[in-house]
Amino acid sequence: MLSGVLYNSTDTAAVGESFSGELTAAHNKYRVDLGIPPLVWSQILAKDAQKWADYLALRGGRSLMHSPDSERENQGENLWMGSAGHYSLTQMVDRWGAEKKYFVYGKFPYVSTTGRWTDVGHYTQVIWKDTKEVGCAKSTAGGYDILVCRYSPPGNYMSMKPY
Repeated sequence: MLSGVLYNSTDTAAVGESFSGELTAAHNKYRVDLGIPPLVWSQILAKDAQKWADYLALRGGRSLMHSPDSERENQGENLWMGSAGHYSLTQMVDRWGAEKKYFVYGKFPYVSTTGRWTDVGHYTQVIWKDTKEVGCAKSTAGGYDILVCRYSPPGNYMSMKPY
């Protein structure tokens, strides 16, 4: 119990290959469909993601906010939150993949049928061709699971195409 909030951190170093393998596979299925090279797991990115997931959990786990750019230099970031214990890791990543229905190929930020790049920003980070590594972490607080994934190099660069 810290700051009046009970939370559970998933130590990514301890859970090993099942955690990293499922998350890497969940990301790579979207890349394979487009002929984009697969991402590889980075324990460094996972540790950075764990710090932010734990921070969000300590805040009560009821809202998401991206980490400051200064805390994730040369890293992209996707965030997910849902009812604790109701979603698999693959289902969490699939929520980002579901943004594909609004995706239109073009130069960022003109990549969405809705006109809002934020409607596809998680998906475009997952498929960004120049991104090579992913590392994720999960924490639970306030009845919610929080997933943070970090990417290197980051994607979603203005005036560039995702692939």
